[in-house]
Amino acid sequence: MVLAFGLAGAFAANVVAGTVALPGVSRGSRPGASTPAPTSTTSRNTAPKQKPRPKPKPKPQRIAARVTVAGIRVGRMKPAAAEQKVRSALARPLVLRAGNLRLSVRPAQLGFHPHLLSAIARAKKARPGAHVKLLVVVETGAVSRFVGEVAVRFHRDAVDSQLSLRGLRPFLTESSAGRDLVRAVSAQRIVFSLLHNERRPVALPVRRERQAVSRSSFGPVIVIRRGSNELLLYDGMKPWRTFAAATGQSRYPTPLGRFSIVVKWRNPWWYPPNSAWARGLKPVPPGPGNPLGTRWMGLTAPGVGIHGTPDDASIGYSLSHGCIRMHIPDAEWLFDQVSIGTPVFIVG
Repeated sequence: MVLAFGLAGAFAANVVAGTVALPGVSRGSRPGASTPAPTSTTSRNTAPKQKPRPKPKPKPQRIAARVTVAGIRVGRMKPAAAEQKVRSALARPLVLRAGNLRLSVRPAQLGFHPHLLSAIARAKKARPGAHVKLLVVVETGAVSRFVGEVAVRFHRDAVDSQLSLRGLRPFLTESSAGRDLVRAVSAQRIVFSLLHNERRPVALPVRRERQAVSRSSFGPVIVIRRGSNELLLYDGMKPWRTFAAATGQSRYPTPLGRFSIVVKWRNPWWYPPNSAWARGLKPVPPGPGNPLGTRWMGLTAPGVGIHGTPDDASIGYSLSHGCIRMHIPDAEWLFDQVSIGTPVFIVG
């Protein structure tokens, strides 16, 4: 029995030893012999792998050829560059001219708001040669305020010539016309230029106000030289005619100063003045014996005037009672040349 169990155990050991492979020992190899490493049933590709080719980047979109936005050429341009070009063109200053005044103003000051992004978006889709319009908003209130400020700066009052004596001769200062900006029309022209993206100089209309008195339109001026008993008539500053005259006696001198004609009478009556020399005299009707002749030009000096006289012998002397006497034909001619308000200088 013991032998049987021992044989059975040896048999079982042989069976196990024949079916279980030891690590590192192949079937039929001798112990101690080197065993090659197991190989995989799948073959490895030892060649280097190729990197995948990068996808080509899409070319940036460009606007079609010959396209314009608000009249500005943007064909074949990238949208961003086109936007910058149009924006720069729209930001150019607007030049305004009014008479000799020249102003440069930025459109933004006038409430100018272009809808540029939407125009560029339409340009991107436009066909070649298309003209894309630009929507523009202009604040008319801002334009009106700006025109009002310019009008205040531009306004000038008319300046009349002023009369004085220089060297015993009339002298007139230079005159100048007034000017005003026509505000409503000026604002309309500015708005039109902005809406149509025009940058040509805008002419603002000006209304001129003529001066009432100038050197060329002043009219007659009388200068009476008491010392030489002369009456000189000027057309403004230009000598016209010289007349012999009679002025007041030393007891009744003709007053010195600046006066003007306030009344003109044809064939006047003579009334005795309130003076000692005329006491007891009566009024004299028009006619040959009238002391005033046929014309009277009364001055702002009380009781003093320029008139004709039947006493021709007194002309050239200081023989009157304060008035300025002339030969009757000379007084009649002068009467027709002067008017109410004509200045009269009486000098020594």
